[in-house]
Amino acid sequence: MPTRTARTAWNGSLQEGSGQVELTSSKVGTYDVSFPQRAADDAGGATSPEELIAAAHSACYAMSLSNEIAGAGGTPQALDVTADVTLGPDPAGGFRLTGITLKVVGEVDGLDEAGFLAAAGAAKEGCPVSKALTGVEITLEASLEA
Repeated sequence: MPTRTARTAWNGSLQEGSGQVELTSSKVGTYDVSFPQRAADDAGGATSPEELIAAAHSACYAMSLSNEIAGAGGTPQALDVTADVTLGPDPAGGFRLTGITLKVVGEVDGLDEAGFLAAAGAAKEGCPVSKALTGVEITLEASLEA
């Protein structure tokens, strides 16, 4: 399996500094990062490690769930997956990821709600990004469209 690479160039202190993160392997873009924007409610056009983790987690989970649905005899027509990653204070000092909520709404042929929910739970446990983030509480909200 391949290794993927991202690169960040940072200048300055935490509070006054800023940087750019480059998605090196895919070459799809370079994005601004700064701690004040990371900690603000409005990201102001900059991304953050939490947003990048959310993107990775939602994409990985969607792939994992698609596979679980097929393994259970269903056919995924559409999956709408959102990952909310929260940054908060660490009681030991500094900051930490305090939680991740995966939300999925699925349109699936061949599975009832119970089958879909079972596949959704298995995908949460089996997703490689979920496995990498075991130190963070991950919750799941799943629903099947009629």
